[in-house]
Amino acid sequence: MNGGLYRSTHATPDGQPPAEEGVTVVSVDAEVPGGDQALPAEEVPAGGENRGTTGQSAIMAIGSLVSRVIGFVRNALIGMTLGAGVGDAYTSAQFLPGQIYELLLGGILSSVLIPLLVRRRKDDHDGGQEFTQKLLTFAVTSLGIATLLVVAAAPVITAIQASDKNNDAYRDLVTNFAYLILPIIFFTGLSALIGAVLNVRGHFAAPMWAPILNNLVIIATCGVFLGVFGTDDKLSPETITTAQILLIGLGTLLGIIVQAVGLLPALRKVGFRWKWRWDPRSLGLREIGGLGGWMLLYVGANQVAVFVVVRILNEVAGKGSASVLAFNNVFLLTMMAHGIIGVSVMTALLPKMSAAAADGRYAEVSADLSRGIKLVSAALAPIAVVYGVLGTAISVVLFQGGNYSKDAALDTGVVLTVSAFAVLPLSISYLCTYAFYSLQANKTVALINLPVVAVRIGAYFVLAAVLSESLSAAGMTAANAVSYVVSALISLAVLRRKIGRLNLGTVAMSLIKVAVAAAIAAGLGLLVLRLLPGTGVPDGKIEAMVHLVVVGAVILIAYLGAALALRVQEISQVVGMVRRRLGR
Repeated sequence: MNGGLYRSTHATPDGQPPAEEGVTVVSVDAEVPGGDQALPAEEVPAGGENRGTTGQSAIMAIGSLVSRVIGFVRNALIGMTLGAGVGDAYTSAQFLPGQIYELLLGGILSSVLIPLLVRRRKDDHDGGQEFTQKLLTFAVTSLGIATLLVVAAAPVITAIQASDKNNDAYRDLVTNFAYLILPIIFFTGLSALIGAVLNVRGHFAAPMWAPILNNLVIIATCGVFLGVFGTDDKLSPETITTAQILLIGLGTLLGIIVQAVGLLPALRKVGFRWKWRWDPRSLGLREIGGLGGWMLLYVGANQVAVFVVVRILNEVAGKGSASVLAFNNVFLLTMMAHGIIGVSVMTALLPKMSAAAADGRYAEVSADLSRGIKLVSAALAPIAVVYGVLGTAISVVLFQGGNYSKDAALDTGVVLTVSAFAVLPLSISYLCTYAFYSLQANKTVALINLPVVAVRIGAYFVLAAVLSESLSAAGMTAANAVSYVVSALISLAVLRRKIGRLNLGTVAMSLIKVAVAAAIAAGLGLLVLRLLPGTGVPDGKIEAMVHLVVVGAVILIAYLGAALALRVQEISQVVGMVRRRLGR
C-alpha cells in the first residue's frame, strides 16, 4: 500500500501466486500483507476472465516480481531525495496510515470479508451483486468517516509516535507529512475492496499490477523533486520548505489515488456495477465482527509493537544515526528474501496441508511442515550469509546517492548485517503459522502472537537502553529476530500437542548441516572480502559492486559445495534437477 512499509511479522504474505493447480490466491493488494487468501478450487467462483490457474499464476508472479523491483527503486529514491533526517520524518508519517488501515480493515478483509464474498457469490441468485454493493457502500462510508477523524487527530497521533527527545522542527515535519499522507487510509481501503471484488469474480491481473502505478507516481515525484530542488546535503527538518513538503506529500497521496482509480476499468470489465445501497442491517455486521475478533486482536497487538519501534527510533532520528528510514529499508530487504523463497514454499504446501488436516491425516501435515522448514532453510541460508557478509556493500549500491550520504549508507549496512540473523527464523515462524491456518486454528495463532509481541516489545526497550544511539536500528532488528525465534519455538511446541510428532530430529539434523555449510561460506566470504580493496568498507558504488560480484560468487559456490559435501538433501535435489534438465 504505502510503500511497503514495515509490517507486523505474522501478517499473511503479500502478492504471491499459488504453486499448484486447483488453487487460486485471492489477492487484495500486492503491497498489503494480509491480502491473500488461498481457496480450494471448488470454492473459487466461475466467471471473470476464465483463465486457467497456470495463466493467472504467471500473471501474478510477474506482477509481484515487477512490483517488488519497482517498489524497491522507489524506496531507494525516497532516501536519495530526502536524505536520512527528512526521510526519517517522512517514513514515520507513512507508518501511520498503514497501522490504522490494518486496524480498520486489513486483517478482517482477508480473513472474513473475502470468504464471505465468495460464499455470497456462489449462493445468491444475483451472484452476490446486491450484497457486494451494500458492503462496499458501508465500508467506503466508514472508511471516509474514519479517515476524516484520523486526519483531524494527526497532531495527537504524531505526538504519541514522535519522541520528546526530538526537536520541535522534526515533530512538526512528521505532523505536516501526516496531514498530507493520512488520507491514504481511505484510498488504500478503496483499492483493497475493489481488488477483493475483482478477485472473487476471477480477475487477478489488475489488483496485482495496480500498485505498480502507485510506485511509478512516487518515483516520478522524486524525479520532479530532484529536478526542481536538486540535491542538498543541508536538507533537514529545519531547512525543508513548505513547497518541498507539499510536493513529496501530495505526490505520495496521488500515487495511491492513481492505484485506486486504475482498478475501476477492471470492475466494468467483470460486469460489476457499483450502485449506492445503504442497508447495513442486512450485512450481518455482528457476525462479521465476531469472526474478525481474533484477527483484530492479532493485528492490534502487532500495531502496538510498530508504534513502540517507531517511537524508539524517532528518539535518534536526525542525530546522524540509522533510524526509521534505514530500519524500514532493511526490513523490506528481509521480506524480499522471505517473499521470493518462503512464500513460494508456503503457497505450495498450504493446500496439501489443509486437505490433509481436513481428513485428519495429521502425520502428512507434520511431514509437509518438516519438508517446508528444511527446504526454506536450505534455500535462504546463502541469502542470509550474503546479507551478513555484504551488508555494507549492498547498502552502498542500493541506497547511497543524492541526499543519502555515504555515512548513512554505511550505517544502514550495519542494520542489514544484523538482519541476516532474522531471515531464517522469520520464514520458519511463518511456516508454522501456515500450519495453524491449515488446521483452521486462527484463534491459536492470535493467542501465540500475544507473548511473541510481548517479547518483541520487551527486547525493543532492553536493547534501546543498553545500546548506543548509533546501533538503535540494528538493535530493533535484532529484537525482531529474537521474537521470530520465540514464535517458531512456541508454535512448534503447540503444533506438537495438536498433531503429534513433528519429525524434529530430522529437521534439527538438516538445520545443523545447513548452518555448517553457511558458516563455511561466510568464513570464505569474509576472507576474500578482506583481500579486496577497501578491506570490507567499499569506497563508492563501483567498489561496492565489485565486492558484491566477487564475494557473492564465492559465498554461493562455497555454500553449494559444502551443502553437497554434507549431503543436504534439499540442495542435492535441486542440483540433480538442474543437471537432468541440462542433460536433456
